[in-house]
Amino acid sequence: MRTVVRIVVLVAVSSIAASARASSPDNKPPDQQTIDALEVRASQAQPREQCFLYAQLVHQMTEMSVKQYAAGNVDAANGLLKKIQLMAQKIHLSVANNDKRLKNAEILLSHTAFRLNEMLHASSFEDRPLVQQTLAQVNQAQSEAMMEVFHK
Repeated sequence: MRTVVRIVVLVAVSSIAASARASSPDNKPPDQQTIDALEVRASQAQPREQCFLYAQLVHQMTEMSVKQYAAGNVDAANGLLKKIQLMAQKIHLSVANNDKRLKNAEILLSHTAFRLNEMLHASSFEDRPLVQQTLAQVNQAQSEAMMEVFHK
């Protein structure tokens, strides 16, 4: 009887873990075409939708930058980090536009900041200032989004 209960619990836990992984923001590897399409979509979106779309864009760019850095392509990773800083400024400008998915944007930015923090710890001494600046800007955008969520 105990063996059956253990098997049922094991199956239940593994299915919950699999569904949680399937809903993770990292389940689809980013590519340049997806990033370009999302950038166009965000720039042409209604003001209410821009904050979330820019948060998605920053998240995708961060994932790609981490992937590029891990592959040893530091120049491409640094170029993406500079673009992330520009997009974080756009989030800053669009956060007060009564976004309909502001909480989702805040969650994405929180995860993005976590990934940038991981990248900071894995980066070389020469690359750290750029990663730190990018992390600071993403943290600021995430804080502003969180404050706006609580303000409503």
